[in-house]
Amino acid sequence: MKLGKITALVLSAALVFSVAGCGGGNNQEKQALSYSKSQGPYSDLFEQGVKPILEKQGYTFEGKDMSELLQADIALNEGEVDFNVEQHTAYMENFNSKQGGHLAAVTPIPTVPAGLYPGSKKSLGEIYDGAKIAIPNDAANTARAYALLQKIGWIKLDPNKNLSTVTSQDIVENPHNIQFTEMKSLTIPAVREDFDFVALTGSIVYNAKIDPSTALAKEDILPHLLLQLVVQEKDKDSKWAKDIAAAYHSKEFADYMKENNKGLWFVPEAK
Repeated sequence: MKLGKITALVLSAALVFSVAGCGGGNNQEKQALSYSKSQGPYSDLFEQGVKPILEKQGYTFEGKDMSELLQADIALNEGEVDFNVEQHTAYMENFNSKQGGHLAAVTPIPTVPAGLYPGSKKSLGEIYDGAKIAIPNDAANTARAYALLQKIGWIKLDPNKNLSTVTSQDIVENPHNIQFTEMKSLTIPAVREDFDFVALTGSIVYNAKIDPSTALAKEDILPHLLLQLVVQEKDKDSKWAKDIAAAYHSKEFADYMKENNKGLWFVPEAK
């Protein structure tokens, strides 16, 4: 009886160890991966330029459509998908802080800069007193727009404030008395002609099929606004995450970008 109990315990422990070991191994070494995808340039770039490289290595992928980035991050945080390629560090860190997330950035990836585009005015020289400019109303992109306007000399921001978090309240000089309207990014392209100029993020430019070469000015992308390959913290050092990162920095992908980048993308150097 005693021997039977001991044998049962040993077998039970071995089974638990085996299951745990297999789960961890599968998670780290698995080749069937899922990702959240959205309408926009970043999912398209992954699917057209990166996924084929990884498929040659034996990986398979399932894209799961997400209507917004918050939904995508919740899905990633809860393990419904393995990774996404839709966000910058600033958004990810805000999600982790506000939502109790456990997401981690693996590597910066190509990013479409925000830019100032024509509305009813077609050149920077047409700026005038009381000009009207549409600005995205989500915090990170609002700050990007004001930083860009400071770059071209149209406003001056409080030098004591972090450029990544500035708001209209941080404008200390506005010599042209510009009137700013903060609104949803998605709605700006449809009302461009109602404004003299509009500030647009890269994904909006892409989805609205606006020619990126028509930008009157483009931002200097701050490090925390570079797009990232994002995974759960526990998967950051997995083989598959490293393989995806390597694909983004491979010669094959660099060749793809040389052929297909028509001025839309800023490509960060591999670290």
